[in-house]
Amino acid sequence: MSKSRANPGVFQAPAASPWIYGPWLDLIVGCGAWSAPLLAIALWLTPVNRHGWAVGFYLLAIVFNYPHFMATIYRAYHTREDFEKYKIFTLHITLLLVLTGILLHASYHLLPWVFTLYICWSPWHYTGQNYGLLMMFVRRSGASIDAAEQRWIRAAFIASYAMLLGSFETGGSSDPLILSLGLPANVTLPVRGICGAAFALFAFAGFRRLLLRSGFSAMIAPLTLLLTQFLWFVLPTLLELHSAYQIPQTRYSSGILAVLHSAQYIWITSYYQRREARAKSGAPWRMSAYLLTLFAGGIALFIPGPWIVSYLGHFDFTTSFLIFSALVNIHHFMLDGAIWKLRDKRVSSLLVDRAKTPGAAISRETTTAPAAFAAPSIASRVLSATAFRWTLATLLFLWGGVDQIHFALGTDETNLPSLQRAAMMNPYDSMLQARIASAEAKLGKREDAMAALERAVEIAPQNAALQHACAKAMIENGRYTDAYEHYGKMLKLIPNDADALVNYGLLAAQLGYSDEAENSWQKALSINPEETNAQLYLAQALDRKGDAEGAIPHWQAFLRLAASHRDDPAASAEQRISAGIQLGDDETRLDHAADAITAYQAAIALADDHGDPHLESPAVARLADLQERTGDSKGAAESYERTLALDQKASDTRGEAFDWFNYGQFLRRHNAPNELAWACFVRAENLLSGSNGQEVETVKAAVRDLNGQLGKRASASTKDLPQLLARAANLPASSF
Repeated sequence: MSKSRANPGVFQAPAASPWIYGPWLDLIVGCGAWSAPLLAIALWLTPVNRHGWAVGFYLLAIVFNYPHFMATIYRAYHTREDFEKYKIFTLHITLLLVLTGILLHASYHLLPWVFTLYICWSPWHYTGQNYGLLMMFVRRSGASIDAAEQRWIRAAFIASYAMLLGSFETGGSSDPLILSLGLPANVTLPVRGICGAAFALFAFAGFRRLLLRSGFSAMIAPLTLLLTQFLWFVLPTLLELHSAYQIPQTRYSSGILAVLHSAQYIWITSYYQRREARAKSGAPWRMSAYLLTLFAGGIALFIPGPWIVSYLGHFDFTTSFLIFSALVNIHHFMLDGAIWKLRDKRVSSLLVDRAKTPGAAISRETTTAPAAFAAPSIASRVLSATAFRWTLATLLFLWGGVDQIHFALGTDETNLPSLQRAAMMNPYDSMLQARIASAEAKLGKREDAMAALERAVEIAPQNAALQHACAKAMIENGRYTDAYEHYGKMLKLIPNDADALVNYGLLAAQLGYSDEAENSWQKALSINPEETNAQLYLAQALDRKGDAEGAIPHWQAFLRLAASHRDDPAASAEQRISAGIQLGDDETRLDHAADAITAYQAAIALADDHGDPHLESPAVARLADLQERTGDSKGAAESYERTLALDQKASDTRGEAFDWFNYGQFLRRHNAPNELAWACFVRAENLLSGSNGQEVETVKAAVRDLNGQLGKRASASTKDLPQLLARAANLPASSF
């Protein structure tokens, strides 16, 4: 159509074209064809320059993410007609979320529930948009698609989301703001595998006949969206299953996928708004004005709120920003799900209908504004004035710039002056204070670092991670009493923090408050029976008190937990071996011989696997003593001889001396030749040469006693000492 004959007031899409703006822009942005290269670039750049990538990504959030939220607000609130149509979302749910925001600022412990909802809902929101755009392109292509094919394709998208959600809920969450079911990998692995296979199978079922009827060229956009869904959800999960690398949940809500999704959203909403505006009024529609509105509105949604709350209420800026982010996203998810439905005649007319005029559905649904709106008030005239709007937009852009500078300065973790300048801009940011503390600690400014951590805790007292970091710094600085008092205050605010209870008990024990320590560990176990350290410390405390019966269940629990959590620092092989020996000792005290033997043998096996003769030797020595007491003289002899061999590997002179002495006593009790027992005692005396103490005197007394019994033979045996020791250490079990 020539320009002279075209109606400038009506947007005219090409009559036969299925495209929105054109094939290249639609495929790259709208269908996500740029996902693979951008995801690869993000994966490569993030480790190379973390600070530069963080600043660049935050700028992308202002350019794409924030405006895309405003696009939904613009769509739902722009006219009274739309406001009334979606009033349950535009008014009632909005007010509910505002009240929720106030509650979250007052009760920090509720934030993880809301933040987790936002994190888990985000990929479902992305899935819904990809599916909706796929169906839009199918219809715009003129292809016929039946209900069964739609269900298969929808099921494929649901399966891909379920696959990702299974990854989210596998294992525990490392982020205190994200709750996880903590499902074991061996449970979710087959489920995720089935979901991946279902995605492929359902997609094939949905597209098989559709491709045969319509051809590949007509389905290029829908197939690209299917590939995008695969790249966003299925492929990362498959890579995780292959490499045992857990997907960070936040990546799917605030990472590069959020940018891709947001660009996709602005692409389609700009088309919709232009078509709707020209269909209703016929007036020229300016993309630049629309985008400026989105940029300014996006800044207004996210940036002023946390700054105002932080400054006026001295509230933690980071926490407030997370609250605003979660609630704005949740509001967006609900509102977006209501306003974008292809079964809505107006939406379908504008997005699917490729006619020159969007259709009669628009004119029929457009109503005349009530009289009250025909004569706007002074306030509305001021708000709608061009000068006011430009002034407000300018202020918001300036505010966004200040926020960007604050972010850039406050995330440069290696630049202390930069961090301090950011703190001058906003002194109520706990995470910023924590970064300052880290930078000062690296420079050796331990007192300044400690002060920064204390400021961080003062700003965000309910942040458990900051509380722990502050206490850890106190301990590293030798301020044990301060750390003990710090944990006491922390537990008044966060009474169910198991880690804090464990550490508080450890400090209490170190300061001599043994009863308080035990009570703290008991409470930690009532909150989390899987707390490995609490089981260990409580077992040790009860063992020191002589309460073997009370200690045994905790030794057993510790060994069970340590065996299944090998990556836990408390579950080292050395600690497990020692715990096994102590368990055997307590079972022995209670005359539970069979259980004690089992405990010793388990400790011996673990020490042997670990190649630790230092710990294996005492375990075998205790087993030998118990075997003798239970009448197993042959087993005891073998264990004693094994102990002596282990002592030589361990190069433990003192331990070897006592083992030779104990073996000599064993030989005397079982009527072995006196010269063999004498050789054992002499070897022990030689090993203890230069030592003092009652134990040394006991060994010397045993040597003198046998010297008296052997008489002249003792002098002769001195020459044959090596041979006698070798003979003693290799006596056959049949000798006993």
